[in-house]
Amino acid sequence: MADIRRIPLGNAGFTLIEVLVTLAVIALGLLGLAALQVRVHQAEREAYSRAQAIILLEDMTNRINANRATAQCYAYATTSGSPYLGVTDSGHAATLSCAGYGDANTQQRAVSDLNEWDAVLQGTTELVGANAAGGALGARGCITYDAGTRTYTLAVAWQGIVDTAVPAVSCGNNAYGRETQRRVVWTTLQIATLL
Repeated sequence: MADIRRIPLGNAGFTLIEVLVTLAVIALGLLGLAALQVRVHQAEREAYSRAQAIILLEDMTNRINANRATAQCYAYATTSGSPYLGVTDSGHAATLSCAGYGDANTQQRAVSDLNEWDAVLQGTTELVGANAAGGALGARGCITYDAGTRTYTLAVAWQGIVDTAVPAVSCGNNAYGRETQRRVVWTTLQIATLL
């Protein structure tokens, strides 16, 4: 006669329950990995935009330093953050001009510098098809001048992905939906008066 072993009744189905619990744990782990991947992608996009903005800020600071005779021509924005360069909506500074500082060559250089900065803020240096794809998302650039302290404030604002603290500089105010999604990097520049 064949040897038939009986499984004790208390252990019946125990392996199936273990498999189901394991599958549930694996599914939760995969969901956690997917959420982590989304966060990493968001952080990567934020870092890319910040790096682009810092490069643009440094570029314009160097251009102003190189054209000191007409530095005041670069200051076209008010302390409210408009008009600005970059995104072409109602606050965009469409026509730039320079008069009263330096000579015709340095004035033309200032206008040319601002127009080039405007194009780069709009992302026109990188195209996908016919669409601008370079630069930070919704980038806006502002340059203001405080005559009392003789200080220029240069700022680049862009659209963030997640909420953070509201920036102190007004460039791009109320242009990105919630103010907690507006990102701004800025620097100040003071040109010395040489005697």
